[in-house]
Amino acid sequence: MASTGQFKNNKKIFYGIGFFILLISACNNQPNNQTDSTATLPVKSTPQVITPQFNADSAYSFTKAQVDFGPRIPGTKAHENCANYLVAKLKSFGLKVMVQEATVTTFDSKSFILKNIIASYEPENTNRILLTAHWDTRPWADLDNINPTKPFDGADDGASGVGELLEVARQLGLQKAQTGVDIVLFDIEDYGNQNSDDPNTWCLGSQYWSNHLPTPNYSPKYGILLDMVGAKNATFPMEGTSMRFAPNVVQKVWNTAAQLGYSNYFIGATTGETTDDHYFVNSITGIPTIDIVDYRPAKKNYPYFHHCHSDNMSVITTSTLKVVGQVLLELIYQNK
Repeated sequence: MASTGQFKNNKKIFYGIGFFILLISACNNQPNNQTDSTATLPVKSTPQVITPQFNADSAYSFTKAQVDFGPRIPGTKAHENCANYLVAKLKSFGLKVMVQEATVTTFDSKSFILKNIIASYEPENTNRILLTAHWDTRPWADLDNINPTKPFDGADDGASGVGELLEVARQLGLQKAQTGVDIVLFDIEDYGNQNSDDPNTWCLGSQYWSNHLPTPNYSPKYGILLDMVGAKNATFPMEGTSMRFAPNVVQKVWNTAAQLGYSNYFIGATTGETTDDHYFVNSITGIPTIDIVDYRPAKKNYPYFHHCHSDNMSVITTSTLKVVGQVLLELIYQNK
């Protein structure tokens, strides 16, 4: 504006001063649509999404509630009562819930009605993540030296993963996420033949779900299976089947854990391939799915309580539940 504000030197000084004042006034009252070509327009910023805090005490109580029913063995009253509990809880958090039922035959020629419990958050959202766990209990503590033919509580092997996902569902009901989430609780995962190399004797619920997807053209971005995720001193190495089918998902999850400071749980070691629900989800549906599972590389084995009577609430700790649950919430709420 300097060029329009100059006055002529051959004018008398008082005329010059008056003229200068008038010009300044005119400049200050010019229309709003006159802008400096060098001005920067304001940029709208996207509000930062705050990830909610995972409540490990709540996840612990959900885990214990399942154990309190007794071993959730197919065909038992405890199995039926726990199914009703899980459905009611998921509905109470505002998720759309269905039960996928089918009659299946186990390796020992017994028939059971399996119940896959499926809960969807924001089902119309096409940007989705799949979270899974199994909710049944193996009928025998066959790796225990004492009473190997009797059932066990399955606090970590089954109940802990389900307890985590119930708390995730509760958090979704409290704070809206921009990501759609499907929670699938597979049934009859642990009724397999320990003395056979046939993987098809295991994971009957995930096999059935994968072959009979209840949603046509279902295609979440990726899936995460939780199996034994609540024990003291747990470590989660990069499991071999996950690395074969979905290495990018493994990297994403482990990077997220590292950013949260959880690298002492989500360790960089790798394991051999395992047969778990994610194997069938990957091989049948093509949905890239990984397994977060407690494995102790130094001993080259699962924890000491695996398929033993010592798999009870005494092995569960809120510190491990917190770690896994917070990673899941971070993936959901910070999903780009």
